[in-house]
Amino acid sequence: MNLVDGVLLVEVFVTLFVIMDPVGTVPIFLTLTSGRSAATSRRYAWQAVSVSFLVITAFAFFGQQILSYLHISLPALQCAGGLLLLLVALELLTGKEGEPTANQDSNVALVPLGTPLLAGPGAIVATMLFVKEIDSTKELTAVSLGIIGVHLALWAAMRYSLPILKVIRDGGVMLVTRIAGLLLSAIAVQLVADAVRAFIAGEG
Repeated sequence: MNLVDGVLLVEVFVTLFVIMDPVGTVPIFLTLTSGRSAATSRRYAWQAVSVSFLVITAFAFFGQQILSYLHISLPALQCAGGLLLLLVALELLTGKEGEPTANQDSNVALVPLGTPLLAGPGAIVATMLFVKEIDSTKELTAVSLGIIGVHLALWAAMRYSLPILKVIRDGGVMLVTRIAGLLLSAIAVQLVADAVRAFIAGEG
C-alpha cells in the first residue's frame, strides 16, 4: 500500500461510482440489449465499458487541451451530453422500445451506453479534476486504480444483469423500458440544468 495513496484511491472510486452508477445502468442496458442474443449482449457489455474507459482515459490526459483547442467549455460539453441522452430517453418513453431489437446493425455499446451514459460529462469532469491533483506516482496509481475499479464494477453490473432479462420476458422489458426512459430523461434534464447554471454563474 506504500505505492498507492489509499485515501485518494477510495475517493476516486466512490466519486466515479456514484456518478457513473453501475446499478442504475442495469435497466437501461437491459432495455437497449433486449431482443439480441446473450452473446451479443455480453459483447456489448465489455464494449461499452471499453469505450467508456478509453474516453475517460483520453480526457484524463488530454481533456483540457482538447476543450481549449476546440474552444469548448465544460458546461457546453455537459449540455451536449444531456441533450443526447434526452433524445434516447424520449424514444424509450414514447413507445419505441422495439427499436433496439429492430436495428440489429446499430451498436448501442458505443452510443448511448459507452458515451455519454457511462463516460458522461460528470465522469469526465470529475476525472479531469482528480488528474489536476496528481503530484506523485502514488497519486497517479491511486487515480488509475480507481478508474479501473469503477469500470470493472460497471462491466460486472451489465454482464450479470443478463439472467434478469430471461426472467422478466416481454412484459417486463416494456416496464423496464419505461423506467429506463424516465431515469434517462431525469439524468439528461439534470445535466442540462447544471450546464445552464454554470453558464449563468460564468456570466455573473
